[in-house]
Amino acid sequence: MTFDSPLTAYQYAIAQQGFVADDAQRRAAGALQACHEALHQGRSPITGVYLWGPVGRGKTWLMDQFYQSLRVPARRQHFHHFMGWVHQRLFQLTGTQDPLQALARELSREVRVLCFDELFVNDIGDAIILGRLFQVMFEEGVVMVCTSNQPPEQLYAEGFNRERFLPGIEAIKQHMQVVAVAGGEDHRLHPGVGVQRYWVDHPDALAAVFKQLSAGQTVSSGAISVGHRSIVAVQASDTVLWCRYADLCEQPLAAMDFMLLCDRFKAILLGEVPNLSAQKRPGRIARGTEDGAQRVVAGDRELPELSVHDDSVRRFIALVDECYDRKVPLFIEAKVPLDSLYTEGYLEFPFRRTLSRLQEMQLQRFGE
Repeated sequence: MTFDSPLTAYQYAIAQQGFVADDAQRRAAGALQACHEALHQGRSPITGVYLWGPVGRGKTWLMDQFYQSLRVPARRQHFHHFMGWVHQRLFQLTGTQDPLQALARELSREVRVLCFDELFVNDIGDAIILGRLFQVMFEEGVVMVCTSNQPPEQLYAEGFNRERFLPGIEAIKQHMQVVAVAGGEDHRLHPGVGVQRYWVDHPDALAAVFKQLSAGQTVSSGAISVGHRSIVAVQASDTVLWCRYADLCEQPLAAMDFMLLCDRFKAILLGEVPNLSAQKRPGRIARGTEDGAQRVVAGDRELPELSVHDDSVRRFIALVDECYDRKVPLFIEAKVPLDSLYTEGYLEFPFRRTLSRLQEMQLQRFGE
């Protein structure tokens, strides 16, 4: 059902769909409503909205109601999809004077509103780009509405060369209303009819699920082609993919590859998932080659402590995000219970969202 405003959608959900009333969500809905009215009444300038808070507080749902009720040109993307497009477009604009300004002007001609889900910055390259891109986007009149697990001042906290990102934070605070959506409970965990999509040390479970979901379809095993990649599958049918963790998350795949998987398959099965919260390895000192073997204090910077699994965990997080956003059920067979899957490590903060999403996937309503 589509509503004519985000506030109407929220009020209907409370009255008719059994949503739990939440003061933080009411404030967020009010801020989105004010932005919605300003856009459709032709006011200028217009203040965007930055919704932040812990996982499962309804930020994405609220933003989606705002986006679906818009009658002006708009784009809604997961933040890492947007950054993938930005990097690709900047490469295409190589040689252009001030490519970030050119990109912002291009965006302003295409959309009035840009909606981001899960704004999270942990890459120095992204931080440098966004430090100015946010500024020029606002200057070009693009209205931004986004969700994040962090307030603006904590984005890229303790990141290398963080001062390059500070102008972007100031632009957010100047052009967006910052609203904390920090109610006391994770709304994804409200009671619902359960359906098992996670098993511990039970390899036969995925075989039974695959047989049921692929009934009547042609089944193959071995390598399958996805885009320009070749992925080893335990089994695959027209609509179902079954892979081992090592073959999907320990290979050099990118977020775009997981997007293609969710475009192609209606369900994904992932087996032999290990305990991902391995011991951290010690941080190391990074030096330029001119420093030689001798420690030079002025030139040293310490690299973060990383778990031996962190690269694969990043891919696992990206896979879960894609499945969640596309409503593609993800069936998992792992060595440890869900709550113990990742309890310690460099990615502990972003994994909280992943855990919340995996918990919601254990409810029948997911995918409906």
